[in-house]
Amino acid sequence: MLTMEDVVREGHPSLRKVANEVSLPPSEEELSLLQDMLEFLKNSQDEKVCAKYNLRPGVGIAAPQLGIEKRMIALHFEDISGKLFSYGLFNPKIVSHSVEKAYLTVGEGCLSVDRNVEGFVPRYARITVKATDLEGNAIKLRLKDYAAIVFQHEIDHLNGVMFYDHINKENPFEIPENSKSID
Repeated sequence: MLTMEDVVREGHPSLRKVANEVSLPPSEEELSLLQDMLEFLKNSQDEKVCAKYNLRPGVGIAAPQLGIEKRMIALHFEDISGKLFSYGLFNPKIVSHSVEKAYLTVGEGCLSVDRNVEGFVPRYARITVKATDLEGNAIKLRLKDYAAIVFQHEIDHLNGVMFYDHINKENPFEIPENSKSID
């Protein structure tokens, strides 16, 4: 079982490297790791398990956050309408995006960042992602608002980008141009 002990923190070199594509079909080890990543997120959202293992709640995690430079992400969350997004993905890629931007009014956090970083993180309001799921299926997801933001945060990790890299350094709370707020 993965715990916070497995999550690397700011300053770890894997967080700033472009991760490698996973050869498909994935190895048993890669498949097992991605399943463990998804299980970690589910555990982190269960109050009892979270307390027992001292986990921080998370909605997404990328392999580089475990010090593994491979293009793998896991996501487990509900959007504001209650739709569940629960995926383990190999080689996710944003294939199209909106011109319109979106940002979370509360800002973003990260399991690899042990400090509060304030400011608005501009993201695309809508994206289309292609990837391979845990069952080996090629999938295409059209995402918007909160779901699009979560996916972009995790895919950024595969490219060595941290969420705070997007924050306006001069004015962290400047509302991004052509954007909408997501509460």
